[in-house]
Amino acid sequence: MLKIEPDRLLNDLKRLRSFGATGTGVVRLSLSPADMDARRWLAQRMSEAGLSASIDGVGTVFGRSRNDGPALLIGSHTDTQPTGGWLDGALGVIYGLEIARALAECGETRHLAVDVASWIDEEGAFSGFLGSRSFVGESVDAAIRSARNREGVLLGDALEQAGLAAAPRVRLDKTRHKAYMEPHIEQGGRLEAHGKSIGVVTTIVGIRELRLRFTGQRNHAGTTPMSIRRDAGAALVAFIARMNEAFSQLADADTVWTVGRIELDPGSFSVVPGSADMCLQFRDAGAERLRAMEAALAALIRDFNAQEKVSVAMLDGEPPEEPVTMDAALQAHLASAADALAPGQWERMPSGASHDAQVIAHHVPACMLFVPSIGGVSHDFIEDTAEAHIVLGCEVAANAAARILEAMRK
Repeated sequence: MLKIEPDRLLNDLKRLRSFGATGTGVVRLSLSPADMDARRWLAQRMSEAGLSASIDGVGTVFGRSRNDGPALLIGSHTDTQPTGGWLDGALGVIYGLEIARALAECGETRHLAVDVASWIDEEGAFSGFLGSRSFVGESVDAAIRSARNREGVLLGDALEQAGLAAAPRVRLDKTRHKAYMEPHIEQGGRLEAHGKSIGVVTTIVGIRELRLRFTGQRNHAGTTPMSIRRDAGAALVAFIARMNEAFSQLADADTVWTVGRIELDPGSFSVVPGSADMCLQFRDAGAERLRAMEAALAALIRDFNAQEKVSVAMLDGEPPEEPVTMDAALQAHLASAADALAPGQWERMPSGASHDAQVIAHHVPACMLFVPSIGGVSHDFIEDTAEAHIVLGCEVAANAAARILEAMRK
């Protein structure tokens, strides 16, 4: 059984937490001074672990084992949300570092190759999944020229200021990189609710993001009788109720949908809204269910326009993200390690959040492992995971990594 060093693991996680620490959380937006300090520290820790470490031309920190392949790539991200937690992404990167060290310290596994990555901008301060997209060969040059963060800084200027613009970009080497593992906190409450310690991810859900506009007639709120109003705000609320009912008939326990923003025009106490916009997102692990939800939404819009005084139209949304299934053989290795170290304490489950693994899985086999999030909270300063679960998760990931690497060499 491969052994990790729990104190070393936890100390590295806590040291990484200090870069951008804000109360119990972290503010470490991509390419900010705190983020670059963290990346330089991480590259140094990788070098101390015997990896050949660099920060590439988009900001990804990459530690390459000096062993010949085949190699298992382990990674996640160390940038945060504006109100970030200390483990989102960071856990998987430090797991990768600790697993590389543990393999090197064991006589039976020191010949095995684990490369470690901290992808840049998973959280999308400039351009979501920038690091992993660049790694697999997607063109990111347009984003570098035009993407801006919320302060209006161009991505290209941020890379120039960080001293990275001329650095080479790390690329996937399919002759070396035979699989990808991304350990992560769950960011939800399923494991905690089920009393489980480990989640073996089956699928990363697909996402649909749409914007709907309701068009009525602005009018005086005091003098316009209810019977003749064309109230876009009231119509929007009524539509959401119908949508909730329709989606509920299609959903399973893991299907989710969210109206994340509502905007009324003109947004005044004394004016009947003439138009109203809503931003809708829905997620599911099944492509067929996502299509059924899209069809149900289209039918609701047709029926609403045929019956109501207010019209509704679907505006352009974000390109759809399809569900991505994790590799079955890699899942089996994670499950075997979980059975050995946490019998009865693990389960298979989908990921309701997006991850770099969904980008990389289109190019090499990929897998993910989850550990519980206390209270199901993430993307917030109070995000946390019990230390026992952090350590157990790394032990499972490390032993699964050894199993995967040995299987590659047969």
